[in-house]
Amino acid sequence: MDKFKFILSGGGTGGHIYPAISIANELKQRYPNAEFLFVGAKDKMEMEKVPNAGYKIEGLWISGLQRKLTFKNALFPIKVISSLLKSRNIIKQFKPDVAIGTGGFASGPLLKMAERAGVPCVLQEQNSFAGITNKLLAAKAEKICVAYSGMEKFFPKDKIVLTGNPVRKDLVAIKHDAKAVKAAYGLDETKPVVLVLGGSLGARRINELIETELSFFRANNVQVFWQCGKLYEQDYKKYNSEDVKVQAFINEMDKAYAMADIIISRAGAGSVSELCLVGKPVLFVPSPNVAEDHQTKNAEALVKKNAALMLKETELESQFEPAFKGLLDSKEQQATLSNNIKQLGMPHATTAIVDEIEKLLK
Repeated sequence: MDKFKFILSGGGTGGHIYPAISIANELKQRYPNAEFLFVGAKDKMEMEKVPNAGYKIEGLWISGLQRKLTFKNALFPIKVISSLLKSRNIIKQFKPDVAIGTGGFASGPLLKMAERAGVPCVLQEQNSFAGITNKLLAAKAEKICVAYSGMEKFFPKDKIVLTGNPVRKDLVAIKHDAKAVKAAYGLDETKPVVLVLGGSLGARRINELIETELSFFRANNVQVFWQCGKLYEQDYKKYNSEDVKVQAFINEMDKAYAMADIIISRAGAGSVSELCLVGKPVLFVPSPNVAEDHQTKNAEALVKKNAALMLKETELESQFEPAFKGLLDSKEQQATLSNNIKQLGMPHATTAIVDEIEKLLK
């Protein structure tokens, strides 16, 4: 069997890291003798997450541009030159057959030097509004795997393949019984559950919203399963009760999704892709503090297809209660949203991406 070499780069956030790991896992399954090397930013979370997944990683001295005028921005050109030189050495020594970029500033220098060295490159873009790194790399990439239609406005049309985003395999077919899961968590199996998600670190504005609305949920006979994030656990664990369950992090997401009747979530690309597979009514509250406001654009892509609801943070105070109550009271709207969001799910995204990579192997 051929011993291929794959180099993968993407990071800064879980939304870039986990797709890269999923792609590597699928490649490893197909090519057990293959060699893998990840490249990331040396002070970011990929330096921990990738080794935990069983892969080697090299770190670059690189970071994104700050929105404000800072000393870090003054260092940016030096960091880029340093990262390009190190990336060139990594490519020269590792000699990859294919380079795979999943976005984030760390992937820029590595993929740029791979392109210069004549290594075939595949990009994976998770969001409906393409990131700056992938836009800069697109001209020389062989294939660009995307999760949304209409990406021709960012990338050359002939290079685009609509694959979806890689998601965890345990979410492709959720088999848990909702009533049994509610009972296991000490919740009333006859009452609806709202699942609140703000990411592993938590979302301050969503947490503030839920804290404010606890009496509203109680008055409407709704139970709350609340993932507040590890940064906020000390602030919100005091609300644990019979009908409110507060967790810093949810380890068994498949069970949480199974018992949820309505979901309140951020709109990161990974979350959106998972929720399309889960097929439950969703109210998105996009983070406004992300590059190019891409979470709002991710959510809007679903809202246009009547597959989800969305409220901006600035609208929560005035519009949350009527929007949530309207959804809670309308079984018809819940069914419509559930059906429409499920139509957008792409459970075989990782397989489709790796199929494209396979075509480039010598």
